[in-house]
Amino acid sequence: MYREKIQIKKSEIAVGNLQKIFSATFKISGVKGFQAMSLRDLSYESGISMGGLYSYIGSKNDLASMIEGVLRHHIDLVTNNLIEESLAPLESLKAIIFGALYMMERLSPWYYFCFMELKGLPRERQEKALEIELRFERFLIDGLNRGEEIEVFKCENSDLLASQITAQLQQWHLKPWKFKLKNISLLQYADYCYQSLLNGLDLSPG
Repeated sequence: MYREKIQIKKSEIAVGNLQKIFSATFKISGVKGFQAMSLRDLSYESGISMGGLYSYIGSKNDLASMIEGVLRHHIDLVTNNLIEESLAPLESLKAIIFGALYMMERLSPWYYFCFMELKGLPRERQEKALEIELRFERFLIDGLNRGEEIEVFKCENSDLLASQITAQLQQWHLKPWKFKLKNISLLQYADYCYQSLLNGLDLSPG
């Protein structure tokens, strides 16, 4: 995604160092916050020299932009693939919910960073963080509207229902300790979120 901006052109070197940079960023952000993190902190934690860091990122703002861009890319990739599957409305909504939660599981530090850290940055970066949430919410709304249009179900307020489900899904990456404490599995929570969505629909519109 960012090969034009990265000075290191050997992919095996670049990918390995980017992994170190992202992992170090997530670790430091979790302890002291991204705003308080300096590039010197990042250099020490990642084991990459200051000069080496500038071969990949020009600034902390560039780094935040890369993290947000990667997460947005993966969300779009999954949602676009679901569209191409042409699933029936209820199957599509279930796939959206399960897909979102499995992405959150695999990309947990990326979600947490974009949700918690970007909101403390300049307005432009805050808007990018909000856009990630809104893009997913619009995809959910489109699925609800499609089901209503072909009379599979009725939805009194697709905007509010989509917002409710989105907030419910976000708990998985915001409060993982709570689910571990209660021994709730990812599959159990995905089923619960899907059932919550069904409870907000009238499945006998005729």
